[in-house]
Parts: sequence; structure tokens; C-alpha cells
Amino acid sequence: MKEVLMLYHDPALLNESVDGIMGKVDGRYVDLTFGAGGHSKEILNRLSAKGKLYAFDQDPDAKKNAEGIDDSRFEFIQQNFIYLKNFLKLYQAIPVQGVLADLGVSFHQFDEASRGFSFRFEGPLDMRMDQARKLTAEIIVNDYPQEELERIFKVYGEIRNYKELTSLIIAKRNENRIKTTSELKVTVQGIVPNKYEHKYLAQLFQALRIEVNEELKVIEGVLEQAAEVMEVGAKLAVITYHSLEDRLVKNFFKTGNFKGEVKKDFFGNIERPLKPINAKPIVPSQEEISRNNRSRSAKLRIAEKLDV
Repeated sequence: MKEVLMLYHDPALLNESVDGIMGKVDGRYVDLTFGAGGHSKEILNRLSAKGKLYAFDQDPDAKKNAEGIDDSRFEFIQQNFIYLKNFLKLYQAIPVQGVLADLGVSFHQFDEASRGFSFRFEGPLDMRMDQARKLTAEIIVNDYPQEELERIFKVYGEIRNYKELTSLIIAKRNENRIKTTSELKVTVQGIVPNKYEHKYLAQLFQALRIEVNEELKVIEGVLEQAAEVMEVGAKLAVITYHSLEDRLVKNFFKTGNFKGEVKKDFFGNIERPLKPINAKPIVPSQEEISRNNRSRSAKLRIAEKLDV
């Protein structure tokens, strides 16, 4: 196996997540978020010659990384993971013995100024994970009506003064279109306390990114599909980086739905396709955080497919 070309960050909770899904060494496994290939490489290291790994990622840079893996057991699929079930059907790979998802934007994308994901760099208000999408953060900031902006900032950013934020943005865009990350930062400066500037801007950019990429809707869809394509006893491991993602995963694992509403059958059993393995999320050790500070917000949940 050739080396991955662009290891642009250490994968979070590497051993914990791969340990969580690995069972049969000759089984079929899925890495839903290939990125730099760290998790995929570890899975391949543990597979026998008869095993198979299917890795998804829509980012062009991830495809370049995948081209560095010359291994007959490896299949890279340059698509959003929402198409999980369709492509596994195409490859006649259902059922699978384990699925791993490291959610969120790759750190490489955050560090690419031209992608507009981070308020730390000057760049266009883009934030598209898939460059073929038409909707950008610039369109949202400048063209969305007031009610929609308020919804995004309140729900996706969990910003308390979302009404004041929205009014400020609308007043500014009525003068000049807001096109860059820096222009957006300058626009909101008046309502951001210096002490909480980093957190506030992170929430604002998170809200826009989630709306651009329909992240929560896509996560819901892929969790349901993952449960469908797994064999009984197979494991699903999901790494999240903020409370909105983690809440969806936690609710789905515990109750089988995303609202967390417990529904029971005639015999009193919870109607759900999976059962959580760990009651509380697994988090990085202090040693890992000191080595890779960007893993500090990672949370890992693992669930097992039930016979339903």
C-alpha cells in the first residue's frame, strides 16, 4: 500500500473508533469520511487479504489522497455519503460488518482560505464542501430574508442575540454586498464582546456552513442508511464535533429517531435499529489533545445493529 499523499491532520480518536467497528478481519467496512485517509489506513492495516473497505468523500483533495492507496481491498467513492446505500448496492456490498464516520469539515478545508470556512483567514464567503453546489454562504448572508437568517443563527449557531445579529447584517448588506469572511467579521464586530469573540464567530460560521451544506439533514439520512446496510451485530462508530451533531447521533442510537422520543413495541422493547455500546461519549485523552489540539471537541459514540 502506497503512502497517502496529503496527511493534513491526525485523525481524531483513531484507535478508539477503529477498535469500535472492527470484528471480522475478512469483512466489508465503510469509511464515510475519507479525508486524509487516516482512519481508512488503519482499517486496511487490520483487514485480511479477503477484507474490503469502501471509502466516501466528495472533496477533490480527498480524491488525491485516495490515489495514493494502491490496494485491491480499497474502493474510493467520490460522492457525498448520503449516497451510501446506492453505491453499496452498486458494488453488491450489502450487508457490511462495520461503518465509521468522522463528521464535520476536515481541518484541511478549514485551513484553505479560498474555501471560506474559517474566520481566521481572508477569503470568499463560500463554505461549500461540494463545489458543484450552487448555494454559498455569500448568498445566504446577502439574499436570505430576515426570518430565515434568524432561524439559522438561532438553531444552527445557538447564538443568543440572533435577532440583533440579523438586523446588523441586513443593515450592512443594504449598503454593500458582504462578500468575504473579513467583511462579515467587520460587520458583526459591534455586538461581539472581545472576551467571547472567537466563540461567537465560530458559532456564526458554523451556522452558515451547516445551512450551505445541509449538514444535519445529510447526517440524519446517512445514519438511517448505515443502520439499513449493516448486518446484525455490526458496529457503527460516529465522531462528532459540536452539540447539534452529537445530539442527533445520541438520539438515534438510543431511540431510533432524531427527536429522542422513546417508542416501544407490544413487549416493551424500544423500537430502534441500533443500541448504544457506550452510555457516554468517548473523548480524546489529554495526551491526544496535547498532540492534536483540534481533537479536543471530538466525541465518539458506538452502536450495534439489532435483530429487528
